[in-house]
Amino acid sequence: MPPARPAAEARGLQERPVLRWLALAGILVVGAALVVLVARLLIVRPAVQEFLLAYPGEYLLPADAPIGFPAWLGWQHFCNVFLMVLIIRSGLQVRREQRPAATWSPRWNRARKISLNLWFHQSLDLLWLVNGVVFMVLLFVTGQWVRIVPTSWDVFPNAVSAALQYASLDWPTEHGWVNYNSLQQLAYFTTVFIAAPLAVLTGIRMSGLWPAKAERLSRIYPVGLARAVHFPVMLYFVGFIVVHVALVFSTGALRNLNHMYGGQDAVNWVGFAIFSVSLLVIAGAWVAARPVVLAPIAGLFGTVGRR
Repeated sequence: MPPARPAAEARGLQERPVLRWLALAGILVVGAALVVLVARLLIVRPAVQEFLLAYPGEYLLPADAPIGFPAWLGWQHFCNVFLMVLIIRSGLQVRREQRPAATWSPRWNRARKISLNLWFHQSLDLLWLVNGVVFMVLLFVTGQWVRIVPTSWDVFPNAVSAALQYASLDWPTEHGWVNYNSLQQLAYFTTVFIAAPLAVLTGIRMSGLWPAKAERLSRIYPVGLARAVHFPVMLYFVGFIVVHVALVFSTGALRNLNHMYGGQDAVNWVGFAIFSVSLLVIAGAWVAARPVVLAPIAGLFGTVGRR
């Protein structure tokens, strides 16, 4: 009979990841509780109450700021979510894979081979980049930029105020159809104008689009630096999506979904219905994104081989 000790050690190894996740969850819960407790103690202090009155969490936008969300923004939002979910999925697959099931080579360079998952990831990146360029152009042409680009230094104390209100669970009043609170504005500005460009610049450095003969430029911008930045940027996007979705559903789901998907400031099920259909489309793409489906598509743009 084999000794019991190795079996027990094996079970311990299998259980450790679960225990680590449970420990992490416990730490997060305790940390969140402490944050709420401190915030609740702060907001009853007279000086803090005066600060909240002076800076309620948002500042007035310019008089010509647009109101509401145009239809193009709803479509852009869906395309961005669709692509981001698949980019994150394929990026994690590329990071984990050791022996890819299939490879892809461009027609102009048969010697260069990358995994099929990497081809899918980089193709999604290009589509996301095109979608982002269209978004930027429409954002500034239609004046919607004033909603996510700070136009006053008051954005910073108001962001602190909004953060304190969120932390105390006495959340700031939502006026998303007209104006975001300052914390939202800074989060959207960071996502659009800092995180997204970082994702593009680091992604290009690691892709086949980077010129192989640009030795001096490669020394100035080494691929190791791009890798070191690219993954944390992806984690930022994951965190942003989680917090964003949580707040959408916890601060008036029907109205918020109507803003982005229904194009109206009303409480009905139109936006929720469109959002539900969009989830089905994303889920279908998630399931379909496997070699048996991707290989014929990749074959239209290059040569697919197997290891």
